[in-house]
Amino acid sequence: MGEIEFDADIIEWRGPAPFLFAVVPGDHVGAIRYAALTESYGWGVVPVVARIGATLFATSLFPRDGGYLLPVKVAVQRAEGVARGDRVGVRLRVGR
Repeated sequence: MGEIEFDADIIEWRGPAPFLFAVVPGDHVGAIRYAALTESYGWGVVPVVARIGATLFATSLFPRDGGYLLPVKVAVQRAEGVARGDRVGVRLRVGR
């Protein structure tokens, strides 16, 4: 799987910090699951490298309700001015 691009809504979820997450659209879930077969740590999390705006960061997708959430680190929130309720453009690649 190469890079995928999508627009995502930013939600707040009281799971593990950073509390703000970009919702990965359902039409990308199948490709991510397939790529995760060789990249996942197990327990459902999938390592990714993502870009929001000019900020590139490594994190892991969290499985939720049959899809995935992309954690938006506090440093990314600050650098890109991302807040709950925003819609952002995301580029994402599974793996490190």
